[in-house]
Amino acid sequence: MKKFTLDLLFKIIGIGSASGLLYNDNSLLLIGDNSGFLYEYNIDSSNLKSYPLIEKPSENIPKKEKPDFESFTQYQDTIYVFGSGSTAKGNSMVEFDLKQKKKVTTNNLVDLYAVMQSFGNINQGNFNLEGAIYDGETWYLFNRGNGDASRNVLFSIHAKKLSDEFSLMSNDYKLPKIKGVRSTFTDAVLVDGKIYFLATTENTKSTYADGEILVSHIGCINLETMKIEFTKKISNSHKFKGLTVFKNSNKKIEFLLCEDKETAVLETQIYKLTLDLK
Repeated sequence: MKKFTLDLLFKIIGIGSASGLLYNDNSLLLIGDNSGFLYEYNIDSSNLKSYPLIEKPSENIPKKEKPDFESFTQYQDTIYVFGSGSTAKGNSMVEFDLKQKKKVTTNNLVDLYAVMQSFGNINQGNFNLEGAIYDGETWYLFNRGNGDASRNVLFSIHAKKLSDEFSLMSNDYKLPKIKGVRSTFTDAVLVDGKIYFLATTENTKSTYADGEILVSHIGCINLETMKIEFTKKISNSHKFKGLTVFKNSNKKIEFLLCEDKETAVLETQIYKLTLDLK
């Protein structure tokens, strides 16, 4: 079984309910599911900047009105920020230019999400995207199975742009059960041809309402076989919802993680997870 260490690295004041993060050039890019901003935190200076992703953004948007940005991914100089699709407000994908430090365009993905639901045989009440990867050829979008059907699904969309014609595949996964509750995808990242993912066991049958956190896991999917190579419990109490690579070698991978505490407090804790590969 893989060995790991988990350490609290630092806190960021000014961001609440963090749902995703990306490490880029000694800075962290972060999103929150109740925020209308993309944040940039410089690790050396502790300076925090925010960039609007929607009109009239704020740090604490009411649950019924929030765009529900749950996942994002980077390819070259563009950031792609995805709404979860679990509500009518969460059907957008925002493209953000890293060089210009501004939003480029907003895409309505309601039709794509409908196709994914139909293809994957997932009804609206069980559709909730909480992980995204793009490698320049294929988009990998992760449905979090925290609805009553417990459908953890990895969608693979082969297209350079989501507005182009595409081919679609889906793979279902049975993640570990804790006290009768199925673990669910919360984020993922591509490393050396493998997908490393976070999964949280949350005692709820709703993609909307939160529940008691039981366990968080790290896991790995082999892209050639699309099978899970391993899962490993990393916490009994934290709801980790963001995963990014900090350092990578042939002996170990250091990830950074963010925690969603489901509160209105504008404070985010960043953890370092070191996973031994040997």
